[in-house]
Amino acid sequence: MLWTIVLVLLVLWLLGFVVYPVGGLIHILLVVALVVVIVRLLQGQKIA
Repeated sequence: MLWTIVLVLLVLWLLGFVVYPVGGLIHILLVVALVVVIVRLLQGQKIA
């Protein structure tokens, strides 16, 4: 589930550069998702 969210945010982030200047929201959400993934990896939890 978390990987799906990261993938969707990454695609929206890339589309923000190409199609429409979405603003900072997509970039902030992408950074938050990446931080969550890194923290969970460092804690040794399995990511779904």
